[in-house]
Amino acid sequence: MAHGVRGKLPKGCPVHVTVRLVDGLPSLRQGEEYRLLRECFRAGRDRFGFRLVEYSVQVNHLHLIVEAVDRRALARGMQGLLIRIARGLNRLWGRGGGLFVDRYHAHVLRTPREVRNALVYVLHNAWKHMRRAVGRLDQFCSGWWFDGWREKPNLTGLEGVPRPVSRARTWLLTRGWRRHLLIGMCEVPGRR
Repeated sequence: MAHGVRGKLPKGCPVHVTVRLVDGLPSLRQGEEYRLLRECFRAGRDRFGFRLVEYSVQVNHLHLIVEAVDRRALARGMQGLLIRIARGLNRLWGRGGGLFVDRYHAHVLRTPREVRNALVYVLHNAWKHMRRAVGRLDQFCSGWWFDGWREKPNLTGLEGVPRPVSRARTWLLTRGWRRHLLIGMCEVPGRR
């Protein structure tokens, strides 16, 4: 099911995963859909040596930053998470059948700068797709629980919502990327 991770997954390296939905489905960026996704993320965030650390929900795809002890943990963790999401969304939408394209793309993040760039890309991805106002925190990402913002974001609207992501444990995701500065609310993915 995975595409992009070949050979051994280097120990301590996080992974940026992109998962696409099949065409013709409703948007994931809606109230019930997003509440269901947050519950699925929370339930599947730390299993089989796999941890979901950050996410961004777009209309027809997901960006995830995960930690996995090895390729098997990545595959099992992603399989469990995607099955949970597919069952929940199919139930919500009153449909059956496949929800995701055949494969997800997984890119191993090996350096502090690469991890920082991936964090900016994932947490600010809505600006790329939706042309949202730069500088505002996207409500459909894990940025509400992220502790690496340069400025203090205005966090209103999700009070009391349980944390849907795990805390990072790898050096690259806890401390390494911070060598290249905390992330600004106005950073646009792909530009520095």
